Amino acid sequence: MLDALLLARIQFAANISFHILFPTITIALGWFLLFLKLRYNRTQDMAWMDAYRFWVKVFALSFGLGVVSGITMSFQFGTNWPGFMERVGNIAGPLLAYEVLTAFFLEAIFLGIMLFGFGRVSNRAHTLATFFVAFGTTLSAFWILVLNSWMHTPAGYEMRDGVAYATDWMAIIFNPSMPYRLVHMLLASGLTVAFLVAGISALRWLWNDRGPDVMKAMRASVFMAAGLIPLQILAGDLHGLNTMEHQPAKIAAMEGNWDTGGNVPLVLFALPNEETRQNDFEIAIPNGASLILTHSLDGEVPGLNDFVTEDGEILHPPVAPVFFAFRVMVGIGMAMLALSWLTAYQLKRHGQPGVWPARALVVMTFSGWVATLAGWYVTEIGRQPWLVTGVLDTASAAADHPVPILGLSLALYLSIYAVLLVAYISVILYMARTKAQGGRLKTPLTDVPVPAE
Repeated sequence: MLDALLLARIQFAANISFHILFPTITIALGWFLLFLKLRYNRTQDMAWMDAYRFWVKVFALSFGLGVVSGITMSFQFGTNWPGFMERVGNIAGPLLAYEVLTAFFLEAIFLGIMLFGFGRVSNRAHTLATFFVAFGTTLSAFWILVLNSWMHTPAGYEMRDGVAYATDWMAIIFNPSMPYRLVHMLLASGLTVAFLVAGISALRWLWNDRGPDVMKAMRASVFMAAGLIPLQILAGDLHGLNTMEHQPAKIAAMEGNWDTGGNVPLVLFALPNEETRQNDFEIAIPNGASLILTHSLDGEVPGLNDFVTEDGEILHPPVAPVFFAFRVMVGIGMAMLALSWLTAYQLKRHGQPGVWPARALVVMTFSGWVATLAGWYVTEIGRQPWLVTGVLDTASAAADHPVPILGLSLALYLSIYAVLLVAYISVILYMARTKAQGGRLKTPLTDVPVPAE
């Protein structure tokens, strides 16, 4: 049976899982659009502008769904998690307000110019609007990740009568995990967009739509992916070291390591068993975890058994979800590395991707979403049983709602999100098919000529 607390957690997880899909696209797609526009400005090659006009529609669609789902998600703080704002609202409230006042207003103001400014403003003004929209999406991610990171590694506060008060806003903003989490997320967004653009471009290529705009978008996105994935691996390693320092229980769950010690193997596959406190069917590389996490073969790695009290209370996160989600994220990252480098080599050498790499790119079109969600589950489930580490546990923040009400609202959320997700993907595929068949996507920004400087 599902209790009220678990249903409330699943409901929030469903909301944030749906919402995060779209900012993950808009954060990096804004910068990708700026790149396309600057290339047009430099070369006056209309193929760059054709690519811009196609992908700006995807940006608009993603932005709209991101805004709507974000509003829905924010309701959860008041309906299901009132204890969160009661305990840490003095810190969370201002950070969320900063995101709205700086980032969201910036995006909203210049988005209209970016979408409908063709022929109405100068080319320079339109390029500047594209920059501000891209900058706004990144600034929005900054403030949200500041709050999220503070919940993991709180700093710059003091507790008075059970309520958190800010004592140092710089320490709150630049808390110990924020730089690593921000870089990791921005790179994840870049990879998500790179494979989205590459996958849709490859699909159009397979449909014999091989115009210069398709090839330019494909080349730019593939080389973008090939360059970002090594940086993501490096950022992930640094983030892991930071997590081991500040959240050792999460690292222990990620590695499936039960006992603290050195020479810890890297577990490739296992079935973590929390009842017997060991891994079943384990396949591991000797000393691998110690080498990765401490850069030494005999380095000490924290174990899950250190986070069980004498009374048997478990203070570490659920092991299996964190363990498997981490391996999904890493596995997709390795696939991204192999495919992007292979395709980049073929494009560099032959100018075309080849049929099988193109098909693989189509399969990997939304792989960034899967990797991002897996990484997000590692991060958020790995924080349990805390909502704010050491400050507020999850159970204390939840509202006491009847189970049927939570179950019904969860079912409605999931149904609506499933329909919207299918509709979103269908629209993008429709756009690609229409362009591949030589059709035109008639919108206010299609038929207006590019303005002069």
